[in-house]
Amino acid sequence: MKIPGSTRPPRIHGELLKLGIEIGQTSVAKYMVRRRHPPSQGWRTFIRNRADGIAAMDMFVVPTISFRLLYGLLIMGHGRRHILWFGVTAHPTAEWIANQVTEACGWEQAPCYLIRDQDGAYGEVFIRRLRSIGIRDRPTSVRSPWQNGYAERLIGSIRRECVDDVIVFSERHLRHLLLCYMKYYNGSRTHLSLEKDAPASRAVDRAGHILCRPILGGLHHRYSRILIYDNRGIAIEAIVNSPPDAHKPPPYRAGTSRFSVQRSSKPS
Repeated sequence: MKIPGSTRPPRIHGELLKLGIEIGQTSVAKYMVRRRHPPSQGWRTFIRNRADGIAAMDMFVVPTISFRLLYGLLIMGHGRRHILWFGVTAHPTAEWIANQVTEACGWEQAPCYLIRDQDGAYGEVFIRRLRSIGIRDRPTSVRSPWQNGYAERLIGSIRRECVDDVIVFSERHLRHLLLCYMKYYNGSRTHLSLEKDAPASRAVDRAGHILCRPILGGLHHRYSRILIYDNRGIAIEAIVNSPPDAHKPPPYRAGTSRFSVQRSSKPS
């Protein structure tokens, strides 16, 4: 017999005694299932158990129309896969990256852990800044991009859904594109891992006419519902779904004004 969550014979033996099963502790140790995995948790288990307090960062390169290379910095949260910050520069330094982390996380809402690769741009200034904020630095192993899989996958989505279909003119232009994509990604784009919801949860709209709004020049679209009202201030959707006489105006009587008819609550 194996009790989930129990790893030692005395603990299992005590649980069996509480269940009224008389057995010796040596017998429990003899028939225990041997552990096949190391006792410490793996990397995937660590990320899954602490997703709400983990942030990840990574850098990617975007060429411009003049073949100039710009570096984009991505900082994201693991809890809802939301994008925290985008930074763009032509010359990434440790001090610049440290300032970007401060702008993204702040001094009060900093995550507990920060996952990154071992790029040479993360210098001593960056590490000291993380310690001063209270963030635990968790660099990945060498040549192990799967350990930062959420950030790597998000960068792939940014390339496929944004920068690969747009000609970037300048650093300012790239920053504008990434900020527009961040608003679309956090507020509109649905995710399979979030049960078809967006990082910033979207409410289900069941009433109104469907409105399509283009994003990023038509690369993506945001679909939502809006209510259209008539001249009496009644939603047209409510008129369609209500009985025929529900919104019929009261009859007009000679010698009375329209205002007095609307204020009248007693039948004539």
